[in-house]
Amino acid sequence: MTRIAVVDYGAGNLVSIAQALTAVGATITVAVRPADLTGADGLIMPGVGAAGPAMERLRGQGLIEPIREWIEAGRPFLGICLGLQLLFEASDEDSADTFGVLAGRTVRLVSPPTLPHIGWNQVIRTRAHPLFEGIEPDADFYFVHSYAGSPAEVHANVVLATTEHGGRFVSAIARDQLLGVQFHPERSGPDGLRLLGNFAALVEAHAEALQVPV
Repeated sequence: MTRIAVVDYGAGNLVSIAQALTAVGATITVAVRPADLTGADGLIMPGVGAAGPAMERLRGQGLIEPIREWIEAGRPFLGICLGLQLLFEASDEDSADTFGVLAGRTVRLVSPPTLPHIGWNQVIRTRAHPLFEGIEPDADFYFVHSYAGSPAEVHANVVLATTEHGGRFVSAIARDQLLGVQFHPERSGPDGLRLLGNFAALVEAHAEALQVPV
């Protein structure tokens, strides 16, 4: 059975995510220290809150380098909301330095009619990807945020979907096994559950591929 570690750094909706992943057949490990990543096939970094406190908490738990090494090794990773924003180099929210896995930074939403952006909104895909398999084009997902990641030009090709709230912002990214969504799939009904199931399927396929003799 696919084992997925969900990072707990005091800023995640862990119960809902764990319930959703269990519903799609995955085994869940809550990761609060590096040893908790051992034996996991996939990694999810959720998040609600601000970048600075989140990075400080992760640093205190000794998880920053293990998570960065996980991503650099090309292992399946899904960042949710703040978990996506932390992949960039820094955040305008509190000037925090973040993981720097992707060139760019987290910026405040441009010309929003309301802030924070809370509620259902269309996720408009720029290309096909297995993460959205079986989900209608331009389906609605649930958002709660005031900032979003803005990739630098060198990483513009990671954009998987965008959403409009005043201006347009990046709502999903994909680069090989590195995935991220700005919305909350665990709060997005059947489509959110399907997306998490698709991630679990990608994790399982990656684990099986590693076991195939060359």
